[in-house]
Amino acid sequence: MKTNNKHSINLTALLLGLILLNIFGNYFYKRFDLTQDQRFTLSEAAKSIIETVDSPIVIDVFLKGNFPPEFKRLQTETKQLLEEFSAFNSHIKYEFINPLENEGNPVAIQQQLQQMGLTTAQVEVRENGKLSTELVYPWALAYYKEKTVKIPLLKNQLGITSEERVNNSIQNLEYAFADGFNKLIFPKKRKIAVLKGNGELEDRYIADFFKTLKEYYYIAPFTLDSVAIDPAKTLTNLQGFDMIVVAQPSEAFSDSEKYILDQYIMNGGASLWLLDANKQRTDPTSGKTYAVAEDLQLNDLFFKYGLRINSNLIKDVVSAPIVLASGNENDSQYNRYPWFYYPISASDNTHPIITNIEAVKFEYASNIDTLPNTITKTVLLSSSSITKLAGLPIEISYDIDIPKFLKVMEKGPSPQEFNSGAQTLAVLMEGEFTSAFANRVKPFILSEDRLLSQSNSMVVVSDGDIIKNQFKGNRPLEVGFDKMTQTMYGNKDFLLNTVNYLLDDSGLINIRTKEIAVPFLDPQKTASERTKWQLINLLLPLGILALFGFGFNFYRKRKYTV
Repeated sequence: MKTNNKHSINLTALLLGLILLNIFGNYFYKRFDLTQDQRFTLSEAAKSIIETVDSPIVIDVFLKGNFPPEFKRLQTETKQLLEEFSAFNSHIKYEFINPLENEGNPVAIQQQLQQMGLTTAQVEVRENGKLSTELVYPWALAYYKEKTVKIPLLKNQLGITSEERVNNSIQNLEYAFADGFNKLIFPKKRKIAVLKGNGELEDRYIADFFKTLKEYYYIAPFTLDSVAIDPAKTLTNLQGFDMIVVAQPSEAFSDSEKYILDQYIMNGGASLWLLDANKQRTDPTSGKTYAVAEDLQLNDLFFKYGLRINSNLIKDVVSAPIVLASGNENDSQYNRYPWFYYPISASDNTHPIITNIEAVKFEYASNIDTLPNTITKTVLLSSSSITKLAGLPIEISYDIDIPKFLKVMEKGPSPQEFNSGAQTLAVLMEGEFTSAFANRVKPFILSEDRLLSQSNSMVVVSDGDIIKNQFKGNRPLEVGFDKMTQTMYGNKDFLLNTVNYLLDDSGLINIRTKEIAVPFLDPQKTASERTKWQLINLLLPLGILALFGFGFNFYRKRKYTV
């Protein structure tokens, strides 16, 4: 009787303990991330975006269905990330759906999704020694207060395997969702002026980048023509913008225009300069093409700020190829050749602007010298160490240069020739800038002439081509995509990160620095050892269960046998 009472008391205590634990858990909730790379811990930047959300954010994720193993991993990682977002803010709801499931006309649905910009991804996956092709919709749609945002789940990078593409996409997931939430929750505030009037790139060549930038900021063209009529008003109007972008000007700046730009910087305006210190000209007599110096009359401005773009040309063995056609029109063949005038830069720098981006492609770039002053300078991108600096003017000829470059690639670069070392191509400058017009005669009088700026920042790149998009027919392609080699470079991410950083939107950029280790199975080893691991997974649990049953029966017999 006492034994029964004791068992009843123990059972009651256990039930009460479970009830109290459940009540305690409702009031005190905590998730623990025990992974080495903290992959299930949201960054502070992501948390700050969604912490004030008090209305539902509904997310439809188009990752449901029969996927290849790589995309099942992407599906799993996406679900786990959304669980973390939802755990941090319960207003975030999500659902995984198959957009083509239970639909009467899948072709019409596909066309509708295509019109929304939700393109399919065709992936080739080798599984069990066989190659399969799958079509998936790697997108999510987020809805918040009658606003909708597309969230790409798959990074579009050509020239890499499906595993590498999915791995890079998993690295980018938190940024993709945080960026989407940011667009939904916070209205656009910052304004960017695209400088015009000095032979800058036409709109069609910068269409893709500024189309993307419009999702974050207000964009408007701005010309300096009115400086000659009313310089004070011109400066006032320019100061209405938080940042200026100067994209490959080809005409020299006057002192009046430079003074306006200088005072804009002194008043805290951020700036992105994409400048060429050389240009190509064809000799009408000989028909030869030469690279000659391009003088934009900006040297005094940048010299005072702390750098100099030199009038030369970089030849880098680590470069992008050029594609040339040979043969008649109907029998044309397209061949790749090394072209050292197209350096590609993949920096080891850990600055948020360039972390986790692909190599950036330059075309006919010059080098930048940084000069000693109080401004903090960070080299963002540079050429490889196998670089040669060519003075100007220099002839640019496929017939002459390509055989030389092929010989270098075949025999290896000469240390005596390619001895210039890594050359700076893009520099971030931060600090309090001194006016370039200090102790100089001003072209006109302003009511307030600032000689020292407040804390400010700018980025100078020695090539304007990095922002240019190519075309397919009349449609602009994505910045950084080379249609001839079918290669995607990191130009767009670099430029977008640069603008975000200069406008103090660095929180989202910092999410990119998060490294997630995503292990993948070796497909060949998996196929060859499939039977062995199937037997292990099948027989080992049964063996353990049998041993437990045998041991338990043996224990009972020993204990209860009289």
